[in-house]
Amino acid sequence: MRHALFSALLTLLALAAAAAAGFEVEERHWIGPEDGTPLRVISTTDTAILEPLIGSFLEEHPEAAIEYTVANSSEVMKAVLEGQEPFDVALSSAMDLQTKLANDGFTRPHRSAATALIPEWGEWRSHVFAFSLEPASIVVSAAAFSGGEALRTRQDLISLLRAQPERFRGKVGTYDVSLSGLGYLFATQDARTSETYWRLMEVIGSLDPQLFCCSSSMIESVASGEILVAYNVLGSYARARRDLADKIIVIDPEDYTHLMMRSAVLLKGGRQPGLARSFADHLAAAAWSQPPAANYPFAQPPVAFVDSASPKRPIQLGPGLLVYLDAEKRRRFMAEWFSAVRKQ
Repeated sequence: MRHALFSALLTLLALAAAAAAGFEVEERHWIGPEDGTPLRVISTTDTAILEPLIGSFLEEHPEAAIEYTVANSSEVMKAVLEGQEPFDVALSSAMDLQTKLANDGFTRPHRSAATALIPEWGEWRSHVFAFSLEPASIVVSAAAFSGGEALRTRQDLISLLRAQPERFRGKVGTYDVSLSGLGYLFATQDARTSETYWRLMEVIGSLDPQLFCCSSSMIESVASGEILVAYNVLGSYARARRDLADKIIVIDPEDYTHLMMRSAVLLKGGRQPGLARSFADHLAAAAWSQPPAANYPFAQPPVAFVDSASPKRPIQLGPGLLVYLDAEKRRRFMAEWFSAVRKQ
């Protein structure tokens, strides 16, 4: 029914993925009537994931169309800072970069009945609005782990990699933190949480690891057998790939699992502030209504913080996220990270 509705209501024009205005584009689509009032959204979320919510938004706003541009989180930040394209809304999984945009004056404040649904810990100063809560997971090959090897914690993974280095040489992947803002966020949060993280990175670094830009690439590589283990993958993306359910296993580590909040910010340079506010409200209402909207594409976010004894640990929005964006701290962290991960 939904796909028939999309066929009837939407025109989807895929443009070639290419460098645009100084930042790298992965996808660009025009969704909605060709003569619709354009809401320009730049996002780290794949079009297919957000398609149900885009469709329901356009049903409510038939006069509008959405130009939806997908880029990785670092490129989203670059696009906004350069300002060569007047985007209205930025959606990103990199909570620290979204916070920095707000802190540095690139965003508009917004308050509404919909944003009031967001728990206090899911928004920042009426500028950053969370609309998901998603785990940083480990994804492994179902075929390679058919023997029932238990990977419940990072220490379990360390022990396995140390015990069988030849089996996993060249077969372990994680984010390239120099390319992915989300990868950098997860890495810095790991480093703040446990010393086990650096031991894991040193072990992975001894195995000629493969580094990736994004979760989707890691998931595909595990499913194809190119790699056997991917660390710090967005569990929501992996679990959404029902076509790969028999090829991958998704693990939320029991020692701790960081939960990322995907968020929206309204950009000062945008030309459609009214539509931008409505779109942010649509995302917030879909996520935080009880129950969430039927077409909400992520796991239902809890309405209260997970108990402190739980391994589920939401990354908190706020100025604490800006610490590792300091140029000198970032330089030192990156040097230490690449020293560990590129050690042969």
